[in-house]
Amino acid sequence: MASNWRNGRGSMEDHLVDENQRMSENLAQKVNRLKGIAFDMESETKDQNRFIDGVDDDFNSTTGLLSGSFGRITHMVQSGKGNRKMQCYIILGLVGLFFIAYFLISRVRTG
Repeated sequence: MASNWRNGRGSMEDHLVDENQRMSENLAQKVNRLKGIAFDMESETKDQNRFIDGVDDDFNSTTGLLSGSFGRITHMVQSGKGNRKMQCYIILGLVGLFFIAYFLISRVRTG
């Protein structure tokens, strides 16, 4: 009877070892999947950081362009009567451009 108990215990231990091995392999697969996800997240983060740096550079160059334009317009407005004629042309040109854009947009919507 002692030998039957040992045989039963031995098969029980074998079963537990097999189950433990299966669970270890399952855990290893999950760890590998998580490792892949972590690498994907890292590469995506690096790509997004490069994109944000590019956008920041674009905003900085646009800020420089706009500040220069604003400075020229401020200088022109403060220069006195000599540029009044130029200011009128610019204002008329902008108003004309607005009406042309309005006309084109309304024509595209109806057409």
